[in-house]
Amino acid sequence: MQNKLVSKIFAVAAPTAVVFGALALMTPAAPQSVAQHSNKFPPPPRCSAKTLSGDYAFTIEGALLSIPNVQLPPGVSLPLHGIALSHYDGKGNRTQVDHVVVNGEEPSMEWTPGSGTYTVNDDCTGSQELFITGNPLSPIRSHFVIDKNGREIREVVDANAVSAIGTKVEY
Repeated sequence: MQNKLVSKIFAVAAPTAVVFGALALMTPAAPQSVAQHSNKFPPPPRCSAKTLSGDYAFTIEGALLSIPNVQLPPGVSLPLHGIALSHYDGKGNRTQVDHVVVNGEEPSMEWTPGSGTYTVNDDCTGSQELFITGNPLSPIRSHFVIDKNGREIREVVDANAVSAIGTKVEY
């Protein structure tokens, strides 16, 4: 009789133990996947106009696809290469001088001045508008991403195939 009782207990206990064992194995999996997920995706960076403060040296590369009041033949673009030294004041204002060569032609001024404004979003993206003396493309509007804790800016100019990378100047 005792053997029958033990058999009945095992008949009920064995499946219950298997179910609880499986649940026990599955329970830690949920918190681990949440923890792994949060480690892969840290909180978004926090940026503001203050993130861009100081002087940045830019390398500018690309092609002009259009120029106001100038009719380029279909499929023709003008190569553009240049450098700029830009100052960001940490409050949304920017000044710069640049030397940009378009289609192999030297600029009319050795260093062309410009000034404008910029806006930085919390996620370290932003936009800016730059007015350059004597430039028919002025104002130049662009979008950028701040990288390396504000030590680098990656920029693309709207309406043309021009991009630039600026690195904070360390004097």
